[in-house]
Amino acid sequence: MSITELAERVSAFDHVEPLNETSLLALRDGVEPRVDIRFETPDGQLMALAFAAGDAAVEVMVDPRFRRGGFGTRMVTAALSEGETAFWAHGDLPGAAQIAQKVGLVAERTLLILRKELDDPVEPESVPDGVTLRPFATGDEEAIVDVNGRAFAHHPEQAAMDRADLDRRMDSDWFDPEGLFVAELAGKVVGFHWTKVEGQVGEVYVVGIDPDAQGGGLGKALTVRGLRHLQERGVPAVILYVEGDNAPALALYRRLGFQDFKKDVLYSKPHR
Repeated sequence: MSITELAERVSAFDHVEPLNETSLLALRDGVEPRVDIRFETPDGQLMALAFAAGDAAVEVMVDPRFRRGGFGTRMVTAALSEGETAFWAHGDLPGAAQIAQKVGLVAERTLLILRKELDDPVEPESVPDGVTLRPFATGDEEAIVDVNGRAFAHHPEQAAMDRADLDRRMDSDWFDPEGLFVAELAGKVVGFHWTKVEGQVGEVYVVGIDPDAQGGGLGKALTVRGLRHLQERGVPAVILYVEGDNAPALALYRRLGFQDFKKDVLYSKPHR
């Protein structure tokens, strides 16, 4: 059984994806993992895995058929002994919280997953004066990377998106240039909304607004434009990820009809 097959088995059982996009891209591109702690059956069948690539936090998954055998605790303990300090608990399932408590980890960060059913027509967007919204065009790449860097300067993952990372994401099977919207003001890109469709669910993948253009309703306009596009694509529901302490974004998304769906929690060693 491969890592992706194990992840699919875990996802089907828990209804939560055990690996985030960073890990999936690393696996797709053959990146050497920083953490690869595993348990296998005598015949080489993968039962449990702790995995991390690049600077990402560790992700742990155990085949449902082999749970309650202590594999999760043993992998987290081993990773801690190797100097790892942060672990994602996707879905914050009871078993993950119990392991965190057992080994002395504390919740450091909460990533909320919100969901909106697209039952009713999406309202037309109200675009700020002087701003033009349009689909992505070849040549926008560097401007998007620049806006992303300014918009997410303090974000632990999104801030790391450089041109190479953008190209890797655009090389994904799900990438649709017609679902990437760009906002221009006086000929300069000041925001973007990148939508995503995988299976039957759409996603507000990234909404990035240049700090100099924030506060005028551009974030809402871009979000609504993307939602209308996803509805036109025929998806019945849309999800998005947002930091649990991002009050302005949460207020906007809840006004647009998004509701709490799931959450991921980052557990880490206490700061001393």
